[in-house]
Amino acid sequence: MNQHAHAAAPDAAAALFVLLVVVPLLALGGYLVLVLRERRAGRWSRWRTAAFAGGVLLVVAVMAGPVAAWAHHDLRGHMLQHLVLGMFAPLGLVLGAPGTLLLRALPAVAARRVVGFFGAPPLRVLVHPLTALLLDIGGMYVLYLTPLFALGMSDPVLHVLLHVHFLVSGYLFAWAIAGPDPAPHRPGAAMRLAVLFVGTAAHANLGKLMYGYGFPRGTGVGRAELESAAQWMYYGGDLAELLLTVAFFAAWFARRRRRDRGGAGPDLAPA
Repeated sequence: MNQHAHAAAPDAAAALFVLLVVVPLLALGGYLVLVLRERRAGRWSRWRTAAFAGGVLLVVAVMAGPVAAWAHHDLRGHMLQHLVLGMFAPLGLVLGAPGTLLLRALPAVAARRVVGFFGAPPLRVLVHPLTALLLDIGGMYVLYLTPLFALGMSDPVLHVLLHVHFLVSGYLFAWAIAGPDPAPHRPGAAMRLAVLFVGTAAHANLGKLMYGYGFPRGTGVGRAELESAAQWMYYGGDLAELLLTVAFFAAWFARRRRRDRGGAGPDLAPA
């Protein structure tokens, strides 16, 4: 690591702590305040609250304490961070339906403006399942099969950006596939399920490439550690994508039941 990188490292570590520890905890605090308001009317699921809180606590757990220290000197620790930030925590955050909770807290006019803003063409492209797939799974290919990962080890700013990308792209992918929040232009279930299957296959294939060909390269770690990290990627990814598939079908069946009963619309239902 060069002198400039050494000088930037403390600032980058502080930025990482703020972005992926302080900000999530503040978001959880705000979420719980809104939940208390909704719970007085008996309109908010405890499961949604538990899912969001679990997602935040997973992020904090891998970005502070022993896991964060392990990730600094072991590729397997980094892979655990990757799996939690990019797959497990986003699913919890998405299932917490923070968008629905926020919209219910806003005046009707403001809520319509927020929905209109996120329905604008540029954002509709950004949250499309195919775009989310490219940002999430495609980003992993770029990171692990190119020199980008090794560069991130020596560039503190890039290191921060990569961690934030894991969380944001993972959230977008989980939301695009199975998010309960309002999404008036979301593609149909068949397309989202197809994208999920493509993403599952692509993620598993990446794990095989890493195991078989010793990626990521330029890390200075032994082959055994590389292979072990690849196994974490492969099996951990399978588990996360299984959970996402379960969430997808659970949401699909819930929407079918509500339509059959003639109840609330799927996007704003409290369950």
